[in-house]
Amino acid sequence: MRLPLGSTSVSASGGTVELVGRRGLAWTTLAARGGSLDDAIGLLEHPLHDGAHADDALLSAVPSADETAPRFAPGQIILWRYGRTIEAARVVRDDPRGLVTWIPTGSARLDPVPVAGEHVRDVPLEERFRSPWRIRESAWTGPGLLRAAPTGRPWSVWFFRTPDGAPAGTYINLELPHRRLGGDVAQVFTRDLVLDLWVDAEHPGAEDIWLKDADELAASVAQGRFTSAQADAVRRIADLAAEELLAEGSWPLGEDWTRWTADQAMDEPVTLPESATIAAHRRRSGDTSLAL
Repeated sequence: MRLPLGSTSVSASGGTVELVGRRGLAWTTLAARGGSLDDAIGLLEHPLHDGAHADDALLSAVPSADETAPRFAPGQIILWRYGRTIEAARVVRDDPRGLVTWIPTGSARLDPVPVAGEHVRDVPLEERFRSPWRIRESAWTGPGLLRAAPTGRPWSVWFFRTPDGAPAGTYINLELPHRRLGGDVAQVFTRDLVLDLWVDAEHPGAEDIWLKDADELAASVAQGRFTSAQADAVRRIADLAAEELLAEGSWPLGEDWTRWTADQAMDEPVTLPESATIAAHRRRSGDTSLAL
């Protein structure tokens, strides 16, 4: 018995989710206003990502859609940066369509956590964007994660797996289009946009589609992280992601990444480089905006 549309639940990471659609059915628009993808991105993108990275290297980073953007080699280790969160990943493939990476179990990461807790969800929703924070070093604990970022698009697609390697579902993380930096410490810079989509692995062709963290997006407006217009731009990006990825099957969903497997070398946990960038990031803390 399938759940009816409108059902709510809690995700594995503790976020609120609502069943908003199924592949093959007409999509119910989330945003109050229409508009192009470029219009939505323009409302959200700031040249310095509002200081979320606190790193002058961002000034040298090149948009991923620019022909001068650096390309990364298979097996190369890069940093995938969401403002205060930094994740170490290994490149699977990089071409004009986009970047594909693998995050093996046990790979290192740096995350902001509340001063008085261990996870952002330890902080009540009404305080989450105004809470003191510190940086904690940890590791990816789930099964290895394949992550693809289509060039110039404000989302990445995460292919989750069960412990035995079977497809567990597909996560569409809404985030600003990437900027890239080559060199000794290769990096991609983006910024998380709070709202996400989850596509169940069951019922191929008619999978359930869940909207994640709509309540957190509303809280971000009340606490000054986004304006009302920016929050609606995030919902518009969700609408366009559903159209491109779920209705049209555009890349990477048009390529069967659920069957890809890492070899032994690719599956070695990735460590963070011993660099000035990482050393400075480990020391970061702040009094407000835990969920930046």
